[in-house]
Amino acid sequence: MRHARLEDMTKGWFVGDFAPTALQTDVCEVAVKHYKAGDREVLHHHKVGTEVTLIVSGRVRMLDKEWGPGDILVLEPGEATAFEALTDALNVVVKTPSAKDDKYEGAA
Repeated sequence: MRHARLEDMTKGWFVGDFAPTALQTDVCEVAVKHYKAGDREVLHHHKVGTEVTLIVSGRVRMLDKEWGPGDILVLEPGEATAFEALTDALNVVVKTPSAKDDKYEGAA
């Protein structure tokens, strides 16, 4: 058995082909992301990875729409989105595969 702590990971990412990580794999990346109201991420896309975001709690804006608890968004390679936490929010994000340097600012 291995043990790790989320606070020792980078920006909530704890599974993937990077360090630090609780599980090193190139199959996928997994994160638990905590946001404060007003936090933003710039418009970006992935060329290789598919990104799945589960809104666990709070309200967020992605793809120019408002989403809340239980909403699951699947972005295919080339689909771009920005992100804004409208309230404090908790998300789980899964990307597959774990492709290094596969985050590009702006639209595809």
